[in-house]
Amino acid sequence: MFFTTKAEYGVRLLVELGRQAGHGPVALKAIADAEGLPLAYLERIVALLKRAGLVESTRGAHGGYRLARDAETVTMDEVVLALEGAVAPMSCFVDDSEEGRVLCSHVADSGHGCATKLLWTRVQGGVIKALSQTTLAELVAFSERPLPPLSPVPAHAASQLIAST
Repeated sequence: MFFTTKAEYGVRLLVELGRQAGHGPVALKAIADAEGLPLAYLERIVALLKRAGLVESTRGAHGGYRLARDAETVTMDEVVLALEGAVAPMSCFVDDSEEGRVLCSHVADSGHGCATKLLWTRVQGGVIKALSQTTLAELVAFSERPLPPLSPVPAHAASQLIAST
């Protein structure tokens, strides 16, 4: 299952806002520069997040964006839904807006259901469960952890690697 850069950049934007929580609004340009993301694309993404009630904005010289709720209450399933729409593991799944779920669009062949629907339904359920159990606060904490030191490559291994190329 692939998510677009919209989901990736949106989560990165929210993590940065989570890091800055309590320090006032953050300029979108500052986030774009810090994360190396295109400002014009972030403007479109933040509009989706604002419409979903995940961020709020303040105008003016000291304006910018901040989280609309505590990071502990923001789950990744609602973020992905706001940015990507329904989570569908295969292109044959279609959004059934009335019930808010995803259904298989294949027509049953000779009285049998789609042979793979059970598999993709389980995949979808697993992804949604993982997203719903992951909070923005967890991602912020994970992003702030110190990186382990890099292990140096032993000289004999490095020389073997160079010789093999």
